[in-house]
Amino acid sequence: QVQLVESGGGLVQPGGSLTLSCTASGFSAEHSDILYYDIGWFRQAPGKEREGVACISKFEGRTSVADNVKGRFTISRDIAKNMVFLQINKLTTEDTAVYFCAADRFVRCSLRANYDFRGQGTQVTVSS
Repeated sequence: QVQLVESGGGLVQPGGSLTLSCTASGFSAEHSDILYYDIGWFRQAPGKEREGVACISKFEGRTSVADNVKGRFTISRDIAKNMVFLQINKLTTEDTAVYFCAADRFVRCSLRANYDFRGQGTQVTVSS
């Protein structure tokens, strides 16, 4: 069972930056690290639906970012550490949400799919 733990959230002023981390563990021997998984970042604000914001694909590590955050959000990974990062720049109050990462082997980095494994999330609050 893959476990995902997010960190790095907090209170940030508008215009600031933040890097969220997703640490993965619990891999099987056959699929032994994040290389075998698409890892996505999602967010959910109070009263709003879940929104996929970025994904990094298994193996090749192709990245995709949602159009509405493109240019401000960057996803990357460190395979050796089994970590995936989401860098967020020029934060606005609209970015306030719980951010969580999720993993799946077969979703082709879809930002609309329901991934097999997800973390508990980390709160990002943008406020002056």
